[in-house]
Amino acid sequence: MRPIAPFFLIILIALLGIRCSFDRPLHADVYDWIKLEVGGAELEAQIALTRKEQAEGLMHRASLEPNQGMLFVFSKAGQQQFWMKNTSIPLDVGFFNAEGKLVEVHPLYPNDRTPVRSRSDKIVMALEMRQGWFANHGIRTGATLDRDLLEQAFKLRGMNTKHFSWYTPPED
Repeated sequence: MRPIAPFFLIILIALLGIRCSFDRPLHADVYDWIKLEVGGAELEAQIALTRKEQAEGLMHRASLEPNQGMLFVFSKAGQQQFWMKNTSIPLDVGFFNAEGKLVEVHPLYPNDRTPVRSRSDKIVMALEMRQGWFANHGIRTGATLDRDLLEQAFKLRGMNTKHFSWYTPPED
């Protein structure tokens, strides 16, 4: 009679390995929180890539944790605008250029449908955070998004950065 314990041990290890591989999604979606950093301040953001995701933004939410927000990634550089239709949480929007540098920050007020436009026409990303977040963390224009974390976020969202002409991967 052959001992079957080693056989079951191998099966158990294999199953645990499969289980662990499913704990982290291969591709995150817009509702997953992804770690980012700007100006040394850590945050979690949902990444909005598609027009539908960006149109929905942070609408219809009752609350937002202090270090949570949404990063909007645009397919090309341009002047961007935001409004607060169906958004009851006071927010700030930070506009970023292709180098991941914060160019400007503007307050956004609950349910205000007045468009808030960037002054710059070189905006490729916008980060919405709770109002006061940038100031409370000492983040001023010139602060940058951490490129390594940004690259990981793009990969988690399944984003092919080759389609974004403005995007330059970090140097090795």
